Amino acid sequence: MTQERLGELADLNPKYIGEVERTEKTISVDALARVAKALKVRLRDLVRDA
Repeated sequence: MTQERLGELADLNPKYIGEVERTEKTISVDALARVAKALKVRLRDLVRDA
């Protein structure tokens, strides 16, 4: 999925998505919840220890 598409689905700026991916910005809990919803996964699945 592109940053642009994820941004659309999560109602976030694609530039912000890229900055988070590159660890230039820290994602907020609200934004992370939007990403989880857009990806149709549980929030805890995005943040659990690997």
